[in-house]
Amino acid sequence: MRVPVSWLREIVAVPTDVTTEQLAARLTAFDLKLEEIIGDSVVGPLVVGRVLTLEKEEQKNGKTINWCRVDVGPDHNDAEGGRGIVCGAHNFVEGDLVIVSLPGAVLPGGFAIAARKTYGHVSDGMICSSAELGLAGDASGIIVVEPGTAEVGDDAIELLGLGAEVLDLEVNPDRAYALSMRGVARDTALAYGLDFSDPADIDVPSTSEGYPVKVEDSERCPVFAARIVKGFDPTRPTPRWMAQRIEQAGMRSISLAVDVTNYVMIELGHPIHGYDLAKLQGDIIVRTAKKGEKLTTLDGVARTLSVEDTVVCDDRGAIGLAGVMGGEDTELSETSTEVLVEAAHWNQVATARTVRRHKLPSEASKRYERGVDPELPARATQRVAELLVEHGGGTIDTGLTVVGTAPKRAAVTMSVELPGRVSGVDIDAATVVSALEGNAIDVALDHDTVTATPPSWRFDINDPYDMVEEVLRVVGYDKVPSVLPEAPAGRGLTTSQVIRRRVGMVLAGEGLIEVKTFPFAGSADWDRLGLAADDARRTQVLLANPLSAEEPGMTTTLLTGLFKALVLNIGRGHTDVSIVETGRVFIPRGHGKAPIYGVDARPSDEQLAALYDALPDQPQHVAFLMSGARERGGWTGAGRAATWSDAVAVVQHIADALHVDLSVEQAQHMPWHPGRCAAFVVDGAIIGHAGEIHPRVLKAYGLPPRVVGAEIDLDALIAVAPRVGPRPDFSTFPVAKEDLAFTVDVDVPAATLQHALEGASELIESVRLFDVYEGDQLPEGKKSLAFALRLRAPDRTLTDDEIKSARDAAIQAAAAAGATLRT
Repeated sequence: MRVPVSWLREIVAVPTDVTTEQLAARLTAFDLKLEEIIGDSVVGPLVVGRVLTLEKEEQKNGKTINWCRVDVGPDHNDAEGGRGIVCGAHNFVEGDLVIVSLPGAVLPGGFAIAARKTYGHVSDGMICSSAELGLAGDASGIIVVEPGTAEVGDDAIELLGLGAEVLDLEVNPDRAYALSMRGVARDTALAYGLDFSDPADIDVPSTSEGYPVKVEDSERCPVFAARIVKGFDPTRPTPRWMAQRIEQAGMRSISLAVDVTNYVMIELGHPIHGYDLAKLQGDIIVRTAKKGEKLTTLDGVARTLSVEDTVVCDDRGAIGLAGVMGGEDTELSETSTEVLVEAAHWNQVATARTVRRHKLPSEASKRYERGVDPELPARATQRVAELLVEHGGGTIDTGLTVVGTAPKRAAVTMSVELPGRVSGVDIDAATVVSALEGNAIDVALDHDTVTATPPSWRFDINDPYDMVEEVLRVVGYDKVPSVLPEAPAGRGLTTSQVIRRRVGMVLAGEGLIEVKTFPFAGSADWDRLGLAADDARRTQVLLANPLSAEEPGMTTTLLTGLFKALVLNIGRGHTDVSIVETGRVFIPRGHGKAPIYGVDARPSDEQLAALYDALPDQPQHVAFLMSGARERGGWTGAGRAATWSDAVAVVQHIADALHVDLSVEQAQHMPWHPGRCAAFVVDGAIIGHAGEIHPRVLKAYGLPPRVVGAEIDLDALIAVAPRVGPRPDFSTFPVAKEDLAFTVDVDVPAATLQHALEGASELIESVRLFDVYEGDQLPEGKKSLAFALRLRAPDRTLTDDEIKSARDAAIQAAAAAGATLRT
């Protein structure tokens, strides 16, 4: 909302010693945040000039320019009695008064004016358009000053109000009343403790029935008011002061009739529409649109209406889109001498939906969809009618139409102590009552209870805490103390937190950089991952209002986001990338759509149970991708590219840190390469996969070859983690080392033999595979697996007999698994 400061000071007697900057700061503290102070955007000389001669000249590029001789006043004319100026606009003729920026002037954006040669002439200045001066409007036509409003040589900066200061305020959607001078002025008066003279205090005379109006849907239009002005002179110009205020507020001056309706909308906050009475055919009817009904709006676009739209009609059909824009058939024109002024209260939700359905935002709809004072229609029409008569002649018809009544606001009760309890500020009952009454709230105090009825324009006050906010605005948010709550005695980290932190340390130690991606995916993601049509991961939790139609649901794997992050990083020139994400995936449980309940009451236990049943399973996963070098080359030696074994090793390190025994098995699971994919098994259940990514998947994402990665169910690991203390127990006694090699069939997994060895004796602390051999020294179909065994007791040094016993137990366990000791 752009607020001309001079207009604001005219409504509220702000002390003269309060600067514009101080005023802006006070309004910001009052919830009307300052965006910027607009003013002094043009530096002179900027004067009024008269076009003495105008010669049209066609150029080689097909453009026609005007070579003008302009009288800019005796103080600025050259020796020949004027200035030569080149202008490309064509909306003016000889004799017109125009706005001229002379050499030395600086226009908005730091555009300095100087004499320069162009199109074969020296242009000694510039004839200006509204846009070039930072006013509302475009650059297609220059400003033509109405005769009698200025003289040649007058200062145009003062004439156009370019030096006036304007506050550009950010108005939150819940404070729609502040989209008006009336609303901002009321808050200004309250902020400074000043008297407020309401510009909406307009005397509406009691008269007979006016133009016939029928409202078929009172929920969409609770109030409709109409007033007629006859004998209006449409040729009269808009007073300069009015046009100036409209332009300062960010709108464009068009014609007297239109400008008056816009002026009153800015002043009171209530949009008004004017119809050419001579073009109306029959009674006005407010109804919902019919299916396929057509309406050409004021912007010249023929629109097909929806049955959800509210329209204003006469006998021929729709003549206006309620709360949004009027129709072309009844538009005011330069021949309109009888005007029907309409001000109605339109439903907020219906207006907002119409705006989005037709992609037709307007100044009127911006106010209607946020909430307009329903008690203003009759007074707004009276104000418009009086201004039309004052500046355009004619008379106000005795008839006044008012259909419906403004809805009443419900009272809200609050403990008088609540503002103090919430804010921590000592606020007495008198201050509470005074602050609420200053907001035009009707207040009744009964002992310790305040009963307050909000005014008709305060749609944001509906519960006690809304009233607390109003009290604190007056008291001052800066009075609220900053007090940190005392931390309660803690019980340390939970088991899950300890494990997640330990996993994070392992991942960081592996050189993986954590990323966070959006948890949304769609069918294109599954196609790029190469998932089969019946793959369970394609079944998603779909969102009712997704951010993107291409990603309509929650993801079932973290790899969808990680691949996009990898593409982004490699696309920015990073060749060696290792990224990891820890987050939740969303697995549907097949309970259908989640129910949607109202917010007017707490859901019942049965409703909450139905809501929880509809929620998906949300296990915590860890996934990572590695591309390029795993070990970078340098003066110490050559580097090494990441391979599938690196991905497997990272997962094994995570399991080791959690003291979980993982079985590693060969698997085929997209998006991994079928021959280079490992599955991780805990207690017979697969909890994840690792390996090299399938070449087709890498091609689909445009990634380089040999990318490796993994994804595991972290919750499944946490569930079986045996110890979560700060560190594992360890023995200080010396270790005994035994290396054993076994011959097994080539199809026997190394993990099978390793698990057999680990369980052979309680003295075996660890078993590590360090060599695999297949060659001429072994029979066909056989391989050799060599393991390093580490033996240790927690409370003593092992004897030779104990070591031999443990070694023999390991050999026997291996034999039971089908292995033969290799000698």
